[in-house]
Amino acid sequence: MNSNIMLGSCPNTNQLTFPILDQFNVTIEATHNPLEIPLENLFSMAARLNKKRSFLFVSKLLGKHIAVNPYTSLLSGAALAVLLYEDLSHGEDKRISEWKQRMVHGLTDPDQAREAYEYLMDVGMTLPEEVKFVGFAETATALGHSMYELFADHATYIHSTREYLPEIEPDIQFEEEHSHAMSHRCYALDSESLAEGRPLVLVDDEITTGNTTLNIIRDIQRTYPRKQYYIASLLDWRTDADEQRFSALENELGITITPLCLLKGKIQVMGEPLIDASREKLVNEPSSSISVLSVAGEMEQWAADSADSEGNRSSIPYLRHTGRFGIHSAHNPVLSSGISRIAALLREKRKGQRTLVMGTGEFMHIPMRVAAEMGDGVLYQSTTRSPIYPVNHPGYAVIAGEGYASPEDPAIQNYIYNVSPGQYDEIFVLMERHMSDVRMQPMMDVLSQLGCKQIYVVYCGVPQEG
Repeated sequence: MNSNIMLGSCPNTNQLTFPILDQFNVTIEATHNPLEIPLENLFSMAARLNKKRSFLFVSKLLGKHIAVNPYTSLLSGAALAVLLYEDLSHGEDKRISEWKQRMVHGLTDPDQAREAYEYLMDVGMTLPEEVKFVGFAETATALGHSMYELFADHATYIHSTREYLPEIEPDIQFEEEHSHAMSHRCYALDSESLAEGRPLVLVDDEITTGNTTLNIIRDIQRTYPRKQYYIASLLDWRTDADEQRFSALENELGITITPLCLLKGKIQVMGEPLIDASREKLVNEPSSSISVLSVAGEMEQWAADSADSEGNRSSIPYLRHTGRFGIHSAHNPVLSSGISRIAALLREKRKGQRTLVMGTGEFMHIPMRVAAEMGDGVLYQSTTRSPIYPVNHPGYAVIAGEGYASPEDPAIQNYIYNVSPGQYDEIFVLMERHMSDVRMQPMMDVLSQLGCKQIYVVYCGVPQEG
C-alpha cells in the first residue's frame, strides 16, 4: 500500500488535496493567509484513530508530534501576538510591516527562527490595556504562553488543564466536544487571570467547528463578563455555518469576537478511512541508558492535591509559573531566570550534536524554552494524548509511535511519535512533577526502546514528602 501523502493541485489555485493512506482525500481551500506562509511550512497530515475525525493536521510549528527548532514554536506564538497587536493598535504602528517580514523568514527557515524571535522579544511590545490570555490544554499551552509573553507588560496568562484538583473550585469548566479528552478546567489562583472587563484572548492550535470556543465564552461571560474576545489559532477551519453561530453569540451576549490565525480555510473529506487500530508494539530490545536528574531547586513549587480519573490522590507539587495557575507579565523575569538555570545545568550534560528535549503533556512551554537555551543542534517536541496511526513511509507525517500509561493518570494513554533508533545522541525528557517509580515504569519501558543510547529523565519538581 502506498502511504505517501502527495499534494494535488485543483482548478482553484487556493486548493490543495492530500491523499491519506490511499483511502481518503482531504481537500483544503485556503481563504485567508495573512502572512502568506506556504502550507507545507505549516503542517503535514496523518490518519487519526478517532471516530469523530479521521485525520489530523500535524503541525510543523507546535513541536508536539514532530520535532522542531524550539525557536520555531516560540515564534509561532509571537506571530499571533503581532496580529493581535496590529488589531489593538489599528495598524497604526509603522514597525508592524518589518515585524511581519522577520516572522515569515523565521517561520519558513528554521535557521532564521532564533534571530526573528529574539528580535521580536527585544522590541518590548506593550499592550495599550490589560489583556487576558487563555491557552487550551493540552496542545496550545505553550502556544498561548509564547503569545502572551511577547508583551512586556499588561498581559496575564492562564491555560486550561485536564488535571483535577479536588480541593480547589475551578473558575471555568467546559467540554471539548470533538476530542478524545473531554473536560477542561481553569484554576485561576491569580485573581487577575480572568478579571472581568478587559479583552480576553482564547488561544488554540486549531479551530475546527469552534464549539469548544463557544462553550468557554459562554462560561466566562457568566462569571467574568466583558465586551471583547479574540480567538487566536494557527489554523481556522470553521465553515460559514460555524461562523454564523459566532455571530449569533455576539448578538445574544452583546460582545465582539475577533478571529486571528495564520491560515483560514475550508475542508472537504472524500472517502472513508479503513484503519486497523491494532499495531505491533515496539520490538526493539532495551538499549537506552536512562539517568534520572533533578533540577527541583530552580523553580518555585506550588502545593496542590490532585486526583486521577480512578480517584487516587496525590500531593506531589506542581510548578507555580507554568501558566496552569495564572501568570502575569511581572512574573516573567523570575520564570526566565529559572529556565536559564535549568538550561545551563542540562547543557553541561550534553555530549553529542543531535539532542532532543521532550516536554510532557501540558508541560510544554518551560521545556521548549529550556531547549532554546541549550545550544545548537537541539530540537524540541512533546508527548501527546492524540492517538495517531503511524506508517513508516516517506512523506507521511507520523512514521513511528508508541503509547504508554500516563504517569499522572494510568487510565490515560500518552504517546511518543517520530523518534527512530539512532536519530539522536541524547534525549532529555522534562517532567513537571516528580512521579513515583511505579507510575513512571510504563513510560520508562517505552523510553528504553527508543534506540537512543542516553536518555535523561529530568524532574523539575520535588518528590512527594513521606
